[in-house]
Amino acid sequence: MVSPVQPADLGFFSTLAACGSLSAAARELGISTPAVSKRLAQMETRLGVTLVNRTTRRMSLTPEGELYVASARRILGEIDDMAQLLGGAKAEAQGLLRVNATLGFGRSHVAPVISKFVRKHPQVEVQLQLSVNPPPLTDDAFDVCIRFGAPPEARVIARRIASNRRLLCASPAYLARAGQPKVPNDLTHHRCIGIRQGDEAYGVWRLSTGRGAAQRTEAVKTRGALSTNDGEIAVNWALDGHGILMRAEWDIARYLRSGRLVQVLAHCRTPDADIYAVYPQRHQLSARVRAFVDFIAQALGKDEAEPKPEPVSALSRR
Repeated sequence: MVSPVQPADLGFFSTLAACGSLSAAARELGISTPAVSKRLAQMETRLGVTLVNRTTRRMSLTPEGELYVASARRILGEIDDMAQLLGGAKAEAQGLLRVNATLGFGRSHVAPVISKFVRKHPQVEVQLQLSVNPPPLTDDAFDVCIRFGAPPEARVIARRIASNRRLLCASPAYLARAGQPKVPNDLTHHRCIGIRQGDEAYGVWRLSTGRGAAQRTEAVKTRGALSTNDGEIAVNWALDGHGILMRAEWDIARYLRSGRLVQVLAHCRTPDADIYAVYPQRHQLSARVRAFVDFIAQALGKDEAEPKPEPVSALSRR
């Protein structure tokens, strides 16, 4: 009995989806457009579903087509991983690498690193997707996710690639007008700029003082006239004097150095926000994943020796 899914169809349909049209796929594959159309029709007949919506000028994938191409790319990636594993540790990085990162950090830091990475590894094709909220760690849509803070319990590998702190800051003009807060609870009397991202409780800032047995953590409910899901916008509002902001040091360091922003409550500590590269355990032997994680760790300036990556379950028990 002939299987409705033929191995050779996986690469064909992945190319077709990437090209966006039958004619572009025909040029990429070196065959005629009618030949592409015929092969696609044969696939749909075997599967009993429509994979592509066709019009005279464009094509789009149906929900079944989206599912097919996602599965095809995952399978092709696993085949590449197996070939590289069998080829030994010196295998050249190649194949499709799907990366996810947050909007601001992805745009300003991850994207430039990828630009340099593909010059060094021309056999790797990188797809970068930026999102406000990180995808589930068990989602097969990505090979590597760049995240802030230690990931939750999951069957994934988490490697810390750079240190990072969240800092409270405001413009000198705002502080001259509203005063400098002295203790965490003073924030309730200030305008605070809110950022709606991830699963963290919106508008609640957790600040710790003291050390060891004397450590005290306060959850401060902040308020303010401005909130956004975009970190860059929030930083610009702080620069304009609209209030106090909690933001990653990566995003505001240059403004602190120039004096356009001033650190607030410097004696208080906020939850860790170190930067991690997170990927499924099945990718730990993938040459392209290893190469990318090593490259971005070096590019972000992490000079200290890195221990062997561990499953998050081991990290979380520390």
